[in-house]
Amino acid sequence: MKNNLPSDVIQVKDVNLWAHVGVLDQERKLGQEFLLDFSVWLDIDLASKNDDLAYTVDYSQAILEIQKLAFRLNCRTLEYFSKEILDCLESLYGSAPMEVVLRKCFAPVPGFTGTVGLERRRNYPFIN
Repeated sequence: MKNNLPSDVIQVKDVNLWAHVGVLDQERKLGQEFLLDFSVWLDIDLASKNDDLAYTVDYSQAILEIQKLAFRLNCRTLEYFSKEILDCLESLYGSAPMEVVLRKCFAPVPGFTGTVGLERRRNYPFIN
């Protein structure tokens, strides 16, 4: 089967977010830090030829909208948080293939110092 993804991808890495997300009441009450990477696949040939933002995506708009979303959100799971981020990206960029990688920076697990995260895709060939 042929992969129908455009050959170009805009990637944004390590967006710091503060959100009230977690199973524990304290996590939802006080909030905590998350890191987000997101990617949007599209054809950027016209943008590169014409040096014109109209032919690509404005990632600064996505960052600002996702920061607003994180600030107002209060939920239990990374799964829900990531769905809301994908919904936000889709409202900005339509049905372009996209991916988010969302990481909780300080999971409340005794003795654990790593991150916990998930990766989700939408409008991605063969995965929907």
